[in-house]
Amino acid sequence: MKQETYNIEGMSCASCAQAVEKAAVKVAGVDQASVNLATEKLTVSSKHAIDFTQIERAITEAGYKAIEPLTTKVFDIEGMSCASCAQTVEKAVGKLVGEGYASVNLATEKLSVQYPADRISTKAIMDAVHESGYQAKEVIDTVDQDREKKQEHIKGMWRRFWLSAIFTIPLFYISMGHMIGLPIPSVIDPMHHATAFAVIQFILTLPVMIIGKKFFTSGFKALVKGHPNMDSLVSLGTSAAFLYSVYATVRIFNGEADFAMALYYESAAVILTLITLGKYFEAVSKGKTSEAIKTLMGLAPKTARVMREGKEVEIPIDAVEVGDQLVVRPGEKIAVDGVIVEGRTSIDEAMLTGESLPVEKQVGDQVIGASINQNGTITYEATKVGKDTVLSQIITLVENAQGSKAPIAKMADKISGIFVPIVIGLAILSGLAWYFLGQESWVFALTITISVLVIACPCALGLATPTAIMVGTGKGAENGVLIKSGEALETTHSIQTVVLDKTGTITEGKPKVTDIITLADLSENDLLGLAASAEVGSEHPLGEAIVREALNRQLTLEKTSHFQAIPGHGISVSIEEKTVLLGNLKLMSDNQIELGHLETSAHQLASQGKTPMYLALDNEIQGIVAVADTLKVNSKEAVRTLQQMGLEVVMMTGDNKQTAEAIAREVGIKRVLSDVLPEDKAFHVSELQKEGKKVAMVGDGINDAPALAQADIGMAIGSGTDVAIESADIVLMHSDLTDVPTAIELSRATIKNIKENLFWAFAYNVLGIPVAMGLLHIFGGPLLNPMIAGAAMSFSSVSVLLNALRLKRFKAKK
Repeated sequence: MKQETYNIEGMSCASCAQAVEKAAVKVAGVDQASVNLATEKLTVSSKHAIDFTQIERAITEAGYKAIEPLTTKVFDIEGMSCASCAQTVEKAVGKLVGEGYASVNLATEKLSVQYPADRISTKAIMDAVHESGYQAKEVIDTVDQDREKKQEHIKGMWRRFWLSAIFTIPLFYISMGHMIGLPIPSVIDPMHHATAFAVIQFILTLPVMIIGKKFFTSGFKALVKGHPNMDSLVSLGTSAAFLYSVYATVRIFNGEADFAMALYYESAAVILTLITLGKYFEAVSKGKTSEAIKTLMGLAPKTARVMREGKEVEIPIDAVEVGDQLVVRPGEKIAVDGVIVEGRTSIDEAMLTGESLPVEKQVGDQVIGASINQNGTITYEATKVGKDTVLSQIITLVENAQGSKAPIAKMADKISGIFVPIVIGLAILSGLAWYFLGQESWVFALTITISVLVIACPCALGLATPTAIMVGTGKGAENGVLIKSGEALETTHSIQTVVLDKTGTITEGKPKVTDIITLADLSENDLLGLAASAEVGSEHPLGEAIVREALNRQLTLEKTSHFQAIPGHGISVSIEEKTVLLGNLKLMSDNQIELGHLETSAHQLASQGKTPMYLALDNEIQGIVAVADTLKVNSKEAVRTLQQMGLEVVMMTGDNKQTAEAIAREVGIKRVLSDVLPEDKAFHVSELQKEGKKVAMVGDGINDAPALAQADIGMAIGSGTDVAIESADIVLMHSDLTDVPTAIELSRATIKNIKENLFWAFAYNVLGIPVAMGLLHIFGGPLLNPMIAGAAMSFSSVSVLLNALRLKRFKAKK
């Protein structure tokens, strides 16, 4: 029996669900149809292949809309050079996938596609990319292959540059040297041997044109398809310069030696060489933007030692299966996630948790793939392999974030889409204007046209946002802050209020014994021993805390009898024929036990957010054991840092007002929301939003998930539940509140960087294009040489990338 699930739009009640079910069952071959109104999904069962088009038609006729679930795949795209290329690929694939989704990240040169896998094949997507003038390859999840491919591309660009330079340098010397008095051989002196002067330049230029053929094949193909790109501008400009020079050479052969002074061979060659150099620097810089993901990928070992038929066998990590028994010796990396079945050791988990000290591990404890075994040999059973491991999930999360677009990128995308056609139009118009209105020669007009074509740079616009997002999210991963999307990264910078859940976020989430106050002749350990003996077997968190403290102090616990739990009061138990009462003030009052000065001590403890528990022996008060959920080490520092950043910090808790305010005072929080039921947390977040504030919610539990989803930005503590982490926009891997200001600071730094990039990209084009059009020349200023325009264009892309790389210097405030 085959099953398919579809999303249904337009349902509002149970009768709608029934109508959809009836319509689906009538489709030929469908045996069963079930609608979940809450999730708005239709599940169809059939013994045969299910045709979505028939399901879609039947549901449409019933008055609703069926949407096919989509598969997501990533492709490497070769041949792109600017934002216009990215737009072309997106449009071509978007047209194919219909209601699916296609997004190109120019910085990573990757295409992310969501599509119906049963109707569209990966080959169809690759063919669509090919038809638009580029090449697509399905991404292979191997870091070594990816690194080799990038390195090969960098080497290829460097090779193209130095080969071009070998011909361009002598060409430049020959064509320009005589103008500044440099000696050239008399056999190619333009005054006496104009033909030889032209022919040698032609011979030196031709190899540069051939070496740079990718500019022409890509540029002209895009032009023919109606989606011109940056390569189109370069190929048009250099082709015009080259073809005009060939024309001038023919005129020289016909005896018109004056044309020797109107050759533009060196412009074509120098432009191609300089832009190739710019492309080389761009490739190197792009490689550096994705170093964070490479570092994460490099953490995983390549092989694992597995027990097979009683023997240790070393196999590739991809071959490890769930249930395999793996052996790890001191100094080796844990291959995949699992549970220890034999041995004990200490493991360095700093790469994931940020915990600098090794963690002691024994049988039954979990181990995380890529962490380092320190000093003992262990055997463990694999529980998660491949893409299910913690490390793989982190890598996927960071990759998805790096591939996503921030809202701020939309403006640049729109402009990039129409930029190149506008530049071509401006180049032609300015050339014609100078020729007809400026009374200049057509050689002068051609120079203007070439300069405008070459100086324009959509690359800078296309790279401004994705490169900063890549570096920003990568830097976040290095600091244990996993940002799930470009949108989350952008929104975080505008946060005004940070809401902190108390338990497990500000505090450890595990109650501890904080104070022991004794009377009579009992020592602290004696009192604690009695309390722990009474609480043995208790499931109450406070009782568990007392037992845990006694065991930590290696106290011997007494046997008990006649255990009685008194709801809302405490417990009564017999130890060595003596009655022990342990509980709150009500328990003492009900048994008419005098407290003396201990009542004052109890009030002081309560005002500090601690829970005092009285212990009486045979109706005689003996002392108090106070228990509290202690603050995390860095909570105070994190709250202070957030407040120094100008943010309002709010604590939210289910505790009573007195306890809540005591904890708030301790950490320096002024606004407290106490007595909040788990189901009301999201409501309180929405109330803060109604005050006009952008709110971030930080939590760790299942009951925090709705509030995390409600907030403008949800931040989940990494040690929290899967549900909380799933609901959050940002995951704080270190379970440390100081990561909250780190996330906000990183967002602010990244958005500032993006704005700088966009400013310089726009400013470059706004200033550069008018200069190339001859604006300064009108007022007696200089004319922009096409070669200078080529160098400036290359520098604009590199400068944007270099500015994005400045984010690598970001340091967390810790």
